Amino acid sequence: MASARGVRLVQKVSSTRAFGRIAPHVVPVLDRAVHRLTRGKVLLSARMLPGLVLTVPGARTGRPRTTPLACMPEGDVEGSWILVGSNFGRPGHPAWTANLLARGDEAVISWRGRDIPVRATLLEGEERERAWRAALAFWPPYAAYQRRLERQIRLFRLDRR
Repeated sequence: MASARGVRLVQKVSSTRAFGRIAPHVVPVLDRAVHRLTRGKVLLSARMLPGLVLTVPGARTGRPRTTPLACMPEGDVEGSWILVGSNFGRPGHPAWTANLLARGDEAVISWRGRDIPVRATLLEGEERERAWRAALAFWPPYAAYQRRLERQIRLFRLDRR
């Protein structure tokens, strides 16, 4: 993991609108390439935040869609993760969130080199508020993303199937 100073710098940079415009085109491409080259053992972005690779059938096509994502592991035992649909602070919901809404029972994650079948649940109400507070403590730039948006950022809990 990076130093505290490095993390603060990345948090500051990732809170900017410029990062929000550029990162969606660069970060996932690099993550997919490194993940493929290391046979699922390394995600480049996971040097700053824990990360996983989500595969879920597309909401319309049913074809597998693979997306590298930052995640927030829950608890001490691997088996539950929170995903934040921030889309780097851009206006629309990320496509992977629609796929989870439609086919969340068919999702699989690659976590630390292992494929794990998961079930996705959209968090709402008080459960969402608790997870949102935890997400803000975990990665403060999410607050800057939410301030720029009219939509509410979707939060999902992934549990092992």
